[in-house]
Amino acid sequence: MPVLYHSYFSRSSSVVTLIDELGADIDIRDVTVRRADGRGGADPANPHPEGKVPYLVDGDEHLRERGAIMLYLTDRYPEAGLGPVHGAPGRGAYLSWLFYYQGVMEPLMLIRMAGVSHPYFESTLRDFDTMAARLAEALERGPWLLGDTFSAADLLCVSPFSWLPDLIPDNPVIRDWIERCAQRPAAQRTLERDMASKATG
Repeated sequence: MPVLYHSYFSRSSSVVTLIDELGADIDIRDVTVRRADGRGGADPANPHPEGKVPYLVDGDEHLRERGAIMLYLTDRYPEAGLGPVHGAPGRGAYLSWLFYYQGVMEPLMLIRMAGVSHPYFESTLRDFDTMAARLAEALERGPWLLGDTFSAADLLCVSPFSWLPDLIPDNPVIRDWIERCAQRPAAQRTLERDMASKATG
């Protein structure tokens, strides 16, 4: 059985939600991680080489980085329809959003939080407002990033707005999308799970 190493209210929460959405039989193991405020620390039970989450172990396959894990899982459980498989319509857009998140969205959010700027960032990543415009363009055709179909791309790209609400763009199309994602039953169950884990941890 695959194993996901998870820590409450972290980047791995979106993968827990995906597992729920997939209906996949995956063992979710809670571990501690070092938090941004300095609390916690690496857990010897976590095989991630840097002590981070999420980390997925599936036999001899060991995966880190959420985009990679989500792609792997949606390909492994195609019957759930949460990511177009190879050769299916929309595969290119799906891959583009997964990689856009990892390569552009999250770095731009971190740059904004750190309050730094540099021409290198803008020439490579553009800027936060440009990123928000790309989201809005897709969602205006929506209601999801891939059009009429909710996918793991929505789960990945919406995730930082859950823990960084100050970064939510002042755009009703994006705000409505965030709310739609948050109200999905799987997202609600992950929230309840994380709250219980925090209370006991």
